[in-house]
Amino acid sequence: MTGEDMQKLGKDGMNATFGAMGAWSTRAQAIATEVVSYSKRSAEASAAAWEKLLGAKSLDKAIEVQTDYLKSSYEDFVAEATKLGELYADFAKEAYRPFEGVIAKSSAVR
Repeated sequence: MTGEDMQKLGKDGMNATFGAMGAWSTRAQAIATEVVSYSKRSAEASAAAWEKLLGAKSLDKAIEVQTDYLKSSYEDFVAEATKLGELYADFAKEAYRPFEGVIAKSSAVR
C-alpha cells in the first residue's frame, strides 16, 4: 500500500465519518420528535381517562373506563415501540452506509 493509497483511505474514512454524523443527527432528531409526540399523546389520553373516571356514575362504569384506557394504552405502547424499533433500525443502517465503501476499499487494498 502506497502513501497515496493511505491518504485516500484516510480521506474516505473522514468523509464517511462526517456522513454518518449527518445521518445520526437527522435520525436522532426524528427519534426524539417521535418520543416527545408519543409522550404528549399518552399524557392527553391519561388526562381524558381520569376525566371520564371522575365522571363515572357507577362502579361498573368506572371499571369499564379503566379497562378501556388500559387496553388502548397498551395497544398504543406496542405500536409506538414497534415504530421506534423501526426508526432505530433505519438509524443504524443509515449511519453504517457511509462506511460501506471505505470498508470495501480497505479490504481490497490488503
